[in-house]
Parts: sequence; structure tokens; C-alpha cells
Amino acid sequence: MTRPRSLLINDQVEGTYHCVSRCVRRAFLHGQDPVTGKCYEYRKGWIHQRLVFLAKVFLIDVGGYAVMDNHLHVILRNRPDLAKAASTQDVARRWLLLYPKRRDALGLPLEPSDEEVTALVADAFRINQLRQRLSSISWLMKCLKEYISRKANAEDDCGGRFWESRFKSTALLDDAAVLTCLVYVDLNPIRAGIAEVPEESLFTSAEERIRGYRARQATQEGDRPSSGERPGPCRPDATCDQWLCPLESNSQRRGFMAIDLPSYLEILDWTGRRIVEGKRGVIPDHLPPILIRLSVNPNRWLDSARRFGSLFSVAAGTEAHMKEAATRMGQKWVCGVQAGKAAFLL
Repeated sequence: MTRPRSLLINDQVEGTYHCVSRCVRRAFLHGQDPVTGKCYEYRKGWIHQRLVFLAKVFLIDVGGYAVMDNHLHVILRNRPDLAKAASTQDVARRWLLLYPKRRDALGLPLEPSDEEVTALVADAFRINQLRQRLSSISWLMKCLKEYISRKANAEDDCGGRFWESRFKSTALLDDAAVLTCLVYVDLNPIRAGIAEVPEESLFTSAEERIRGYRARQATQEGDRPSSGERPGPCRPDATCDQWLCPLESNSQRRGFMAIDLPSYLEILDWTGRRIVEGKRGVIPDHLPPILIRLSVNPNRWLDSARRFGSLFSVAAGTEAHMKEAATRMGQKWVCGVQAGKAAFLL
């Protein structure tokens, strides 16, 4: 049964959500289409560029993503605290970047002028409305999907839908659910047989974080590019992943999990290799303590990381957290409570 979005996502309360959008009829509209033989891989770059832009404009954290041939995964955390603290001028400038009055020769939005900002700030009701929109996950997904749809339809010289009408959202109620879902999202290309290891999983947050991590390690070791040398496959950009919300909090930003990047990448790498090999495997002795600290059941880890999308519907987390979520939605239960009981520790 389709539920009102307001019951699934509460923009007034901070929460982390796994959002999925599929192409209409699940066609390969941004990948290699096996039916027509056409290749739309370059459209994944469109989606990535748009996500980076929206992450800078919206008052929402992007925790992870994976762009597949016919669907898209995004992990988003709304930030009502940032929306409340934003000045009226900041709200106006962000909105005018999203819906600019002027564009350059390439069609890119120009920085709003002081006059444009002042005119918008003068309307207090409008500013309050825009403040809510800039902190709305539904509005971010709308601005992502609509932009890509218009761009693709213009290229194909056609009309009609590009995406299915609604995006699916699953509330991630605790660190255990966030970790499991992020691994599930980052390993999408591996489960699909497109890549063998996370660092080869293009257009995923894992690959982007790995490139950034390696570049920062190289910089710390003194391997700095010479003047004028641009980053490339062998010399990645150390800031390439800075638009993503960090896993662990740092001096600049609040993270969205209680785990550092090296630990996460180790869990991701091990999990990806087990999924590819099709073996149940045994988790290395030093990894269970990390999982247990985040309330994840190590004995069910591989199954949870492999089947997260089918195990959970509107919410994911420990049994207690899922029952609380059901109560907030005015229901006696939500699909996946038993899966949560098995996958996550109390």
C-alpha cells in the first residue's frame, strides 16, 4: 500500500534515509542497453555532477550513493538544525543557485546578484517556504530526477517519463542500519557483476572515498603532484570526496556513523570479496568487535549486507527502533521487524 510521504519522511526531525529511484519500465536509460545496443553510460556522470551540486545547495547531507544502469541509490540525512540556523541571505542565495535568474553561455547558473538576493529576502513568507524546501529530502530528489529527466528527454528528442513516479525511501533508524545499508549501496556494482572490488566500482561513494583517501595518504607521504599537473587515474584528487558527508565526525563536519573510514573500507572490502566468491566465509577476528560496537550481528552480516533492499521496506534498525517507528506512523508494525531482530543487536 502506498503511504503518504509525510508518514515516511519527517523533515522537521533529523533522520537518515535510503532513497531508490528506478528508470521507467526499469529500462537501461543510463547504462548499456542490452535491447537497443545503445550506451548511455555517460549519463551516470550527469547524475553524479547533479548530486555534487545539490549537496552544496541543499541543507542535507549525502552519505552515500550508487548509480547503476537502470536505478539510483542515495543515502540522505536531513538537517533541520542547519535549516534553522541558516540566515535569510543564505537561504535566498542557495535557492537562486538552484533556480537561477541568469545563466552563463554554457547554461550554468551564475552567482546571484545582491539585488536578486535582496528582492527575495524582502518576502519573509517566501523565505520561510524556501527554508523548508532546502531541508526537504523530497525536494532534493525532485531536483535530481527532474533535471536528469529533462536533460535526457531533450537529448533523445522525446517526452514522457524517465523515472518511475515515486522514489522508495527507507528510514535508517540507527548506526547498525546505516552501516548495513551503506555497504549494501556501495557493493551494488559487485553484486551485479560489473566490478570485482570496491575501488573498481565506478559511480559509487565507496570508489570516490577510496580515491580521496589514497590521495590524502600520498600527500601525507610527500608524493605531491608537480606544479600544473592535474589529478588523474594514477594521481587522484585528495578533495574528490569532500562533498560527501564524512563517516566519522571531524573538526569541519559532523559525521553520520561512529566508525572511521579505514575501518569501514576494511569491512566493505572483505564483504565485497565474500559476495563475489559466493562463499559464506568467516569474518576475520578483528572485525566482529567493530560490528558489535555498532549493534550489528556478525553472524548475519553477509546476508544483511547482500539482501538489505529486500529485507527492509519503510524502516530498518533494531527491533525496538522499528517498533517505535511503527508507532510514530500510526501502525502496529512495519515490514522487516523480524529481519531487524535477526540482523541487529539490542
